[in-house]
Amino acid sequence: MSFNADLAARVRKLLIHKTGYSERKMFGGLCFMLHGNMCGGVLNDDLIVRVKPDEYAASLNRPHTRKFDFTGRLLKGFVVVRPKGCCTEKSLTNWIVLGARCALSQPAKTAGGKRRRI
Repeated sequence: MSFNADLAARVRKLLIHKTGYSERKMFGGLCFMLHGNMCGGVLNDDLIVRVKPDEYAASLNRPHTRKFDFTGRLLKGFVVVRPKGCCTEKSLTNWIVLGARCALSQPAKTAGGKRRRI
């Protein structure tokens, strides 16, 4: 498991107070969930952010970003933010807001992975 613990702690600080918050080891890093839906994560030194379809193209046009092609296969809707793109609290907060908005736009999942209303 390889992820930047300092970046993970900064993300955690922004999300931990939200209802339905949890963490899960995934993709070889650490993922942050809201009501069972991934909003982002940390993989190595990069921030991974899940964004809504209508925000995907604009997110990729921001500095220090790229598409998430973890296994050589593009995972659409996920943006990789390099360290320079989330080094300030303001920039990190902006990315986390996007990820949380995406996660909260999805129906909540139960522990078994099934969708439920909240």
